[in-house]
Amino acid sequence: MRDLSKLKLNCLAIGSLPHNNLNKAMALVENCFSQTPFWPQLVKVNKNEDMIIQFLEKMPSFFIGKDYLDTEYDEFFEDLEQFFMDYEEVMSDFNSEVLDKYAVSENFSSSFPEFIKLIKKYKPDFAKGQIVGPFTLSTTLVDKEGKCAFYDETLREIIVKTLILKALWQIREIKAANPDTIPIIFIDEPSISQLGTSAFVTISQDEVRDLFREVSESIKTAGALSAIHCCGKCDWSVPISAGVDIINLDAYSFAQNLSLFKDDVNNFLKKGGRIAWGVVPTLDKDALEAADMTVMIEKFNDAVKYLTDKGLDEKLVIDNSIITPSCGAGSLSEELAEKAMNLTKDLSENLKKRY
Repeated sequence: MRDLSKLKLNCLAIGSLPHNNLNKAMALVENCFSQTPFWPQLVKVNKNEDMIIQFLEKMPSFFIGKDYLDTEYDEFFEDLEQFFMDYEEVMSDFNSEVLDKYAVSENFSSSFPEFIKLIKKYKPDFAKGQIVGPFTLSTTLVDKEGKCAFYDETLREIIVKTLILKALWQIREIKAANPDTIPIIFIDEPSISQLGTSAFVTISQDEVRDLFREVSESIKTAGALSAIHCCGKCDWSVPISAGVDIINLDAYSFAQNLSLFKDDVNNFLKKGGRIAWGVVPTLDKDALEAADMTVMIEKFNDAVKYLTDKGLDEKLVIDNSIITPSCGAGSLSEELAEKAMNLTKDLSENLKKRY
């Protein structure tokens, strides 16, 4: 049985950094997250590291340079058949060499090899990877007619299975670097904040829940923890009911939103789920510039209080809390990004001493 108690008030980072120098970015990761390392998306090093592009490599229908998914090229059905065969082989054997075909190559992530070096060096209890979420990706990508890929059953299935393969490859590589490290795969889903609005009025919660469940169950079956990140208001009952292990929200701006789902959250925590509180602001530059440890502790306490005021047990909440920035730091200056990462680390250490 895996001991997840060491996750209590641990710190994790979210996705992107603004650095244009790989060594500087990884030095920051090592300094702040050596016990829970992550591999940052560095768009300024390579534009292929954009969260939408990064996980499309080797996906049937995807071509660099095209702004739509192409299903009309001559070899599409041949590629599709091979893709589904590859997927079935990997799902029957996570260690299959076929999975190498769906690696996140250095041309799509400059930081992943350095991330693996950190795991070998520090042998951490946990290490964080990520994929873009299936709902966000399938509602962002379009076919030749400009229609969202979500509405095409074949394209949607290709997208979901590609993301699963990308997640499984990361899990395998993390475990190869240190078998005792538990991988945590974040499913980055900014678009679920729009679920239920006019933008996606024809998409049901059940459809989205099924997407999350398929990806999450594959991650968990491979021996990792699954997490969903959303940096806006959303219906948290959807990812919770999909069976993820961790939910991650912008708790600087939207902590009260989570308390609207108090019963779901209470059951989630009692079953071993965890809340990753994004209390360090990365989407509000003015707030980050003004932030200090006093402000961060106050924000964390307020976030917890929204739940305890609704009847949740404080110890249950805090014992199952993790500390993160509110979102990726890729849009910040390097100086502010480094402040955010250091605040996240320092807040985690401060809260561990308190609790």
